[in-house]
Amino acid sequence: MANIVIVEDDIFLREELQNILQKEGYSVVSISSFDTPVEEIIAAKPGLVLLDLNLPNLSGFQICRTLKMKGIGPILILTARNQIRDELHALELGADDFLTKPCHSKRLIARVQKLQQLYAKMPMFLNWGNFQLDLKTNELYIGHNSLSLSENEGAIMKLLIQHAPAVVEKEQLFHELWGSSEFVDENILQVNMTRLRKTLDKVGMSHHIKTVRGVGYQLIVSESP
Repeated sequence: MANIVIVEDDIFLREELQNILQKEGYSVVSISSFDTPVEEIIAAKPGLVLLDLNLPNLSGFQICRTLKMKGIGPILILTARNQIRDELHALELGADDFLTKPCHSKRLIARVQKLQQLYAKMPMFLNWGNFQLDLKTNELYIGHNSLSLSENEGAIMKLLIQHAPAVVEKEQLFHELWGSSEFVDENILQVNMTRLRKTLDKVGMSHHIKTVRGVGYQLIVSESP
């Protein structure tokens, strides 16, 4: 089953949730450091995010909004906050469901299963600037044009869009494409980037990928070819 990422700062509740989900056969990743939670969630490749609202540094509201902007979902809010305004605000920011603590384990599993079933039937698009990437088919839409990307091209575009306008480091790309950089020559990454640029060049968009020497690659709004 796809990863469920638990974003909860209460260590005892976090472990309890992890045990409940693992008993149902789910693969679970728990976020325990909240310095860069959004980056950690994305790196875990979530099939569903179980998100608290009262968190250190960034609130669950902020995390929810940012994740949705980056095409991450579904997001199930699990919080002790039981005010209707909190639920409505979370839903406005893109949360897919809202449960209050304490929550019966069977209710939680039922909601998780329902969201996964709904998302399995939905097209999933990732948007940034003029780019819209269908995560299921690797079809890239740019304005009125569309391009069919290979699996590797789609994986690279996914990372670039999710992190835009920040730089995606080479190590992140190695991990996304090949699991690690241990046995991969950097030339292979350059070959894949060249192929992606050639594909984008069909619609005059290759210059939107910028090489940051010695670091990685970046998706930019506009730069002269």
